[in-house]
Amino acid sequence: MPKKRSDESSAARGNRSDRILAAPVFSQPQPTPDPQTFVVRHASDAAAYKVIDELNREHKLKALPFPPPRGGTEPRLTFAAVVDNNQKLLDTISANGQIVFHATGDCGSTKGPATQNEVSDKMVSDFDEADPAEVPQFNFLLGDIVYSFGEAQYYYDQFYDPYRNYHAPILAAAGSHDGMVSPLQHEKSLQAFLRNFCSECFQVSPDAGNLSRTAQIQPGVFFTFEAPFVHIIALYSNTLEDPGVIADRHIGNSQLKFLKAALLRVKKENYRGALLFAHHRPPYVARGSHGWSVEMQQQIDTVCN
Repeated sequence: MPKKRSDESSAARGNRSDRILAAPVFSQPQPTPDPQTFVVRHASDAAAYKVIDELNREHKLKALPFPPPRGGTEPRLTFAAVVDNNQKLLDTISANGQIVFHATGDCGSTKGPATQNEVSDKMVSDFDEADPAEVPQFNFLLGDIVYSFGEAQYYYDQFYDPYRNYHAPILAAAGSHDGMVSPLQHEKSLQAFLRNFCSECFQVSPDAGNLSRTAQIQPGVFFTFEAPFVHIIALYSNTLEDPGVIADRHIGNSQLKFLKAALLRVKKENYRGALLFAHHRPPYVARGSHGWSVEMQQQIDTVCN
């Protein structure tokens, strides 16, 4: 069980920001019990949302800019790079003739670890599948990893601790709450997300506390993830509750250029695997509480056409 951090342990935790490793680490060496409470109690966000709701009524909220990914017009990340070119694993997946992975979204929680652990524990149990071909090889999170504003102090409780026994890589598309900025705080948009998912090397983030999972090495908030049998085009639909935004006058059209380059490349290569889009805010909704992102749908359809 994680222990409550004293000022001394918090200082030591901050000094571990340079824990660069030679290879990735995905889970703890030994299973650990489920936590009963958060290490850092989540404060109420009612005051912040009161300000946000007023800004929304006055139409003063807009998409927030983000740093350009590493890798030029079409940033790419391979599964091989994520697993440090583990050829034995790559050969096994190839021999299986398929790849299995998890995809979950809205996985953070402000109320406590109980319900989130019910999901993550079930996912961990999938590593015990009798058929090796059915064992998951990665998890691709679909946003809203840390509520309510992607704050660094909640990454341990809402991300690292729930997945402490998850034995495979975890990647992520950033969600609206991962990029939102509380009007009462001073963190930059996506600051903690970029540190924990877009590292340039295998290193343990200071937000991981006493756990060993290394930060993910995504090139940025949009990229093509190339795994055996599947390519995933990850987009960042920004910070608004509705609608999703991937291009406008505030953030430019870099994601549209990326999407065009990615699709032209898979067409030129005559790619025959599965091609998926991963993003948090949907361009189309059949039913539910959130509405369509009509402009985003039109933009994606235009590039696809």
